[in-house]
Amino acid sequence: MRAIRFLLLGCGAALLAVLVVRIGPAAVLSSFSQLSWRLLLVLCFPFSLMMLFDTLGWRFAFRRDLVPFPALLSARLAGEAFNLTTPTASVGGEAVKAWLLRPHVPLDDSVPSVIIAKTTITIAQGAFLLLGIACALSTLQPGLPLVRGMEWLLAVEIIAVSGFVLVQVGGVMGGVSRVLNRLGLPWASERSEALRRLDGVLLSFYQREPRRLFLSIACHFVGWALGALETYLILRFLGVPVPLVTAAVIEAFGTAVRFATFFVPASLGVLEGGQVAAFVALGLGATPGISFSLVRRVREVAWVGIGLIALAAMRPASRLPAGREREG
Repeated sequence: MRAIRFLLLGCGAALLAVLVVRIGPAAVLSSFSQLSWRLLLVLCFPFSLMMLFDTLGWRFAFRRDLVPFPALLSARLAGEAFNLTTPTASVGGEAVKAWLLRPHVPLDDSVPSVIIAKTTITIAQGAFLLLGIACALSTLQPGLPLVRGMEWLLAVEIIAVSGFVLVQVGGVMGGVSRVLNRLGLPWASERSEALRRLDGVLLSFYQREPRRLFLSIACHFVGWALGALETYLILRFLGVPVPLVTAAVIEAFGTAVRFATFFVPASLGVLEGGQVAAFVALGLGATPGISFSLVRRVREVAWVGIGLIALAAMRPASRLPAGREREG
């Protein structure tokens, strides 16, 4: 699987290179030159607000406010950086987030929170995609390929999220634990007990914490909506002013492409291809599409650097003695 993901990463990089060559490096550089000092503004705002709201969404995925907000923010930055820089299909970073919180809470609390937060952020992304479809229908003809593509992506997302939620509330982890016990593996009893506890925590949260569940989804939705604001600002800085409604369509489509191509590291290449297609469909042209995508990548790289610094800073603190971890 690792070899396959490296292959996908290479194919994505090649696709991105082809897009830049076909559109013209000179045209892309000319668009970038219009940013000037505004690139610094793009690096900081509004993504910093997006990260804050997404961290709040994770905080509400706990049954109680157990972890200081700065620790949650640092762990989220580190986990997202890990997801973007390793071929783990957006899964390895979630384990890193739970592991980094061990000085504050036991894994019995951090692991369910990561699973619940992944669920609520995906539900919020689906709601934002639905908003993007509504915006597209208000400005475009219903039969256009872009609108149909967004509708198909929404259908795929609904099916995937529904299955993910059913797995969590249906006691699937308990079934896995029974299979492990029957296999008679030496570590099966310890793992199966942990899986049964995870089943109970997840089910309890969904049944008894509707307020925190709603707040988690709402915070993540605000984070996605702020992405539309970032799109709006970047395009204005690139000399392509568009209405906020159009920016919402572009952002919603981009988030759906990321969801559908999670198995490609950072969705490299396929995201750029999708965004170029969306820009062309909206009559904005291919050059602004690839320029916008590359500006986003620059911002992404900057925040990955911050996340890796957070990961390096938190790793020593997360190494607790075994006794203390059990007591937590």
